[in-house]
Amino acid sequence: MNESRISVRYSKALFQSALDRNILDTINRDMVVIGEICTLPEIKELLTNPVIRPAKKAETLKDILGKDINPLTLSFVDLVVKNGRERFFPSIARVFTHRTRKFKGVTESVLTTAVKVDPELKKKVSDLIEKLFDTRVDLKENIDESIIGGFILKVEDNYVDASIRNKLKKIKLELVTGTFEKHI
Repeated sequence: MNESRISVRYSKALFQSALDRNILDTINRDMVVIGEICTLPEIKELLTNPVIRPAKKAETLKDILGKDINPLTLSFVDLVVKNGRERFFPSIARVFTHRTRKFKGVTESVLTTAVKVDPELKKKVSDLIEKLFDTRVDLKENIDESIIGGFILKVEDNYVDASIRNKLKKIKLELVTGTFEKHI
């Protein structure tokens, strides 16, 4: 069974359990935490190391997650580790949070710029996305100085690259291929 199927099945089961118990926000917060800790190299090693016993993996994860984690999430951690699927935690968490946002009618968008964006401009971009896509927006800001200027906006599967870096790449390609003369 491939990774996406496993992640979808586990996250769907947890999502439905959380929804049935009316604790979706709590479990979503827990899954965000799990997704974040799974990016740590030590945790990646723990999850993928076949020498470490499953009981030790579950115990370590519970210790790291702490007492603020919902009992449903803790039992989910036990289930995933018991079934030998712990290496899928990052994708399970990602699929779960995506499913939760979709259920709540929230679209995650990412605005990448070379410098920090003025809050007023960020609000205008967020309002525009809400109007165009008829959805609530969770606008994340990413700063990447390598784009030089302009912006890159990602909304769901839509991607707009209006960066200076991208425009320079296009000009370079036109110069190399000799198609630049046609524009003069």
